[in-house]
Amino acid sequence: MSLERTSLHWGTYDIGTINGEVVSVDSAPDDPDPSPIGANLLGNLKSKVRIYQPAVRESFLKSRLKSGHRRGREAFVSVSWDYAEKLVAEELDRVRSVYGNESIYGGSYGWGSAGRFHHAQSQLHRFLNLIGGFTRSVNTYSFAAAEVLLPYIVGSQRPFISRPSNWQNLIGNTELFVAFGGIPLKNSQVSSGGLSAHLHRDYMKAAYRAGIKFVNVSPIRSDTKSELKAEWVSLVPNTDVALMLGLAFTIVSENLHDSSFLENYCVGFEKIEGYLFGKSDGIKKTALWASEICGVKPDVITSLARRMIARRTLISASWSMTRQDHGEQIYWMTITLAALVGQIGLPGGGFAFGYSAENKVGVSGLENPVSRLAQGINPVTSFIPVARIADMLLGPGQTFSYNGADYVYPDIRFVYWAGGNPFHHHQDLARLMRAWHRPETIICNDIHWTATARCSDIVLPVASPLERNDIGGSPSELSLLAMKQICPAAGEARTDHDILSGIARQLGVDDQFTEGLDEMDWIKRLYLETVEMAEHESQRFPSFEEFWDEGEFKYSKVKDNYVMLREFRVSPSRDRLSTPSGKIELYSEVITEFQYKDCPGYPTWLEPHEWLGSEQSRDFPLHLITNQPGDRLHSQLDFGPASSAGKVSGREKITINPDDAKSRSIKEGDIVRVFNDRGEVLAGAHICSGIRSSVVQMATGAWWDPFSNKTASCKHGNVNVLTKDQGTSQLAQGPTALSCLVQVEPYLDEVPDLTAHIPPEIRSF
Repeated sequence: MSLERTSLHWGTYDIGTINGEVVSVDSAPDDPDPSPIGANLLGNLKSKVRIYQPAVRESFLKSRLKSGHRRGREAFVSVSWDYAEKLVAEELDRVRSVYGNESIYGGSYGWGSAGRFHHAQSQLHRFLNLIGGFTRSVNTYSFAAAEVLLPYIVGSQRPFISRPSNWQNLIGNTELFVAFGGIPLKNSQVSSGGLSAHLHRDYMKAAYRAGIKFVNVSPIRSDTKSELKAEWVSLVPNTDVALMLGLAFTIVSENLHDSSFLENYCVGFEKIEGYLFGKSDGIKKTALWASEICGVKPDVITSLARRMIARRTLISASWSMTRQDHGEQIYWMTITLAALVGQIGLPGGGFAFGYSAENKVGVSGLENPVSRLAQGINPVTSFIPVARIADMLLGPGQTFSYNGADYVYPDIRFVYWAGGNPFHHHQDLARLMRAWHRPETIICNDIHWTATARCSDIVLPVASPLERNDIGGSPSELSLLAMKQICPAAGEARTDHDILSGIARQLGVDDQFTEGLDEMDWIKRLYLETVEMAEHESQRFPSFEEFWDEGEFKYSKVKDNYVMLREFRVSPSRDRLSTPSGKIELYSEVITEFQYKDCPGYPTWLEPHEWLGSEQSRDFPLHLITNQPGDRLHSQLDFGPASSAGKVSGREKITINPDDAKSRSIKEGDIVRVFNDRGEVLAGAHICSGIRSSVVQMATGAWWDPFSNKTASCKHGNVNVLTKDQGTSQLAQGPTALSCLVQVEPYLDEVPDLTAHIPPEIRSF
């Protein structure tokens, strides 16, 4: 057996292989809390859903542009690499010549690899920029609303999303930790760029031992681990802003707010005070008012508000809070509530976003430089907010509003996707499939036959992270890691770099794309660039050869007492924020001038399009929470043993309250039908008292497996069949998957066979 160490999105592992297949996966010895996701690597290199050779959809091979409606419904034909490269190059050349490069969409969103060189999106963007550019996407599915909003409120977004005050600072300073959306430890298993050690569980335990009291504000008790013994404030989903307003009213009406902090560090308190007391709408945002919306008792609200003032309090909100209708409001209101308390910039106090959303968030406080593959300059200016892809494909020429301006959707004729699976992360998959029919050509680079690959025209097989050399690292992680090739690529698979180099050669830009460097040359360049970028940090790096032999470089500097906004607190005039006022903007004149009814100039309670207080709840009386899985990264390796073990009769699990299950005659382990007016999925029932009544929960990431001739369905349990494809607001246009109502009933028909993990038919050329 061959044994090698490598870095992946979910940890560092010693991988054992025999004859090119993974037979053992052992976490690195110094990882105190290794992720079980690693087990999904077992047997994956030569799995039946592996893509082994280039393939072209049968109708596309015969009739090219007239067969988009057959995507996802027919066999593929295996072809040679030479043929595939020429075919892709011909299509790219045709489309850019006839329609211009604006008609090429290369957003290619996804988490393909932890490596900084074999980062599929970077490789693709570099290639497309060299041939004239492409329509791009902006923002993320994770926290788009925050990315757009926060620069207006606190001057920037990245430090606040990914670098909150670290756990080392909280321990010994924080007394009360109020977590809206909880602190979901399962999410901290992963980190973009790879990771060396999972530290959140140990830090959480240390925080509990230090006496920090945790409050889990969520419809799901397990959003905070049981060992923290958190107080559970169970509320109606999507009503956090109303609850926060009730807390704020209590603080201000009892004159408990920090007037000095509001005067010296903020602007707009007068607007907030007026809204709280009903000057703009005639409604006082009392604890009773909030209670009637969020379902939390008034005395619980008033008690929590007073405790927040009396103790050193950290107010946090999970990344998921932004993925709901009007998702901008929750982060704005979190900052506002923390400003009223007045502890922003103090050790252990203030606000924070995303603790445990990734392993790196809240651990180090570092911002280490890590070089990335240069993508060049994109000559094309057209773009979309990433979650508006279906709108773009369905509505070329239509106008959309985004971040204070109006834009026009381009007419996309060519889509190139590498390292991602939009049929996992996008909403309303039936609508996405209708949109997917419209482009003339769709190319997919992938390792496995995901839904995106099945619904493409030309599919190019990619080497897995274990089948190539790379370098892993992330600014907030503690190490740089050598990712050494463990075994040869399966079948005819190639790296994204080699695939695109071949196509670049057909188009005459291969010299510019490769710069004459091979894989190891590029990895060495990225390492040396990282060393050069870090010179001012007084880090002492080994030579590249020493680093590669050792396999890891650990940064010597760790900020043990990092406090977000400490400098601003000390001197707000010297360390001004990058807002118009230089202060925290509880009221934004800039946003007010946009005149968006769905995002006014201060944090506001705006009813979601779907929630348990809406008319839709008469037909669909259960709120579906679609959160991150704990046994895989998004949809990656869904067929692996860890992912499979978490399913019920092969279907994704749905967690349901005992009262809701009893009223529907649902028993533990039953196959149930989950449905709304957008579609239906099958799931396996898990009955649990740790979820609020009228709320159900399913993880994302089950591979899409529609019933025959029924696009708006999934017999496997892909929840995004059910979620609504609508932007958070005109400001950010982020996804709103967490505003979703459904009904659940026992499935009484014959349970269909699963086919998601069976490859399409492959025919010979």
